Amino acid sequence: MSFMAIDIGNTRLKWAHYASPQAGAAVLAHGAVFLETIDALAEQDWRSLPPPSSMLGCVVAGEAVRRRVEAQLELWDLTPRWVVPNAHEAGVSNGYDHPMRLGADRWVALIGARGHVLARGPARPVLVVMIGTAVTVDALDRDGKFLGGLILPGHGIMLRALEGGTAGLRVPTGVVTPFPSNTSDALTSGGTYAIAGAIERMRRHLTERSGGEEPLVLMTGGAGWKVAPYLDMAHELVESLIFDGLLEIQSHRLAL
Repeated sequence: MSFMAIDIGNTRLKWAHYASPQAGAAVLAHGAVFLETIDALAEQDWRSLPPPSSMLGCVVAGEAVRRRVEAQLELWDLTPRWVVPNAHEAGVSNGYDHPMRLGADRWVALIGARGHVLARGPARPVLVVMIGTAVTVDALDRDGKFLGGLILPGHGIMLRALEGGTAGLRVPTGVVTPFPSNTSDALTSGGTYAIAGAIERMRRHLTERSGGEEPLVLMTGGAGWKVAPYLDMAHELVESLIFDGLLEIQSHRLAL
């Protein structure tokens, strides 16, 4: 009953092969490739893997990329299944005005975060932060209801926008510092503090909404490490949050 979890983001495809479709299952193999190279998965990364019994994926990169991945899954004659956000799933309710318009990655991460909360003890609110090409900051109350969240550009988009919209401004690599005294540091510090400020503001909103109860703050995404040192709050980096959500969804579906 091995299980393949696939996360197709805007830049990379990440995959993990688990011993079973259950939360906390052992990872048998895992990897990541840029979207430009996914057509070689069957012949390279996946060639020596034992056939998984089932798979579930999360895709935000669009239908064309999804079809390319499905072609690679023909290696195992495996029926591809992809998460579509809905009103309820695995103990989480969707408070979006139009639930199916919520990004699949956000929905899966929220479900993964809820699983983390309940595995640790009593229910509590949780703030789910994903930092990649874009940044999302989503609030989940103690009852497992998604209240809403923010979307803002990631570091790369911010810097490219400034470079493209400002005459003579180039974007060399800088460092984060309290008082930037050159353009490179000013750009890097500005982007980092903008993201950190959005996280801190949403944490304040969720704390107030929860009657003063401090939320658990879980951060994931390929660029999470860039922002984590500059957050003035307790938080945890959970690289596997999307995969954890896929495991939660699959195990709940099998239990129905």
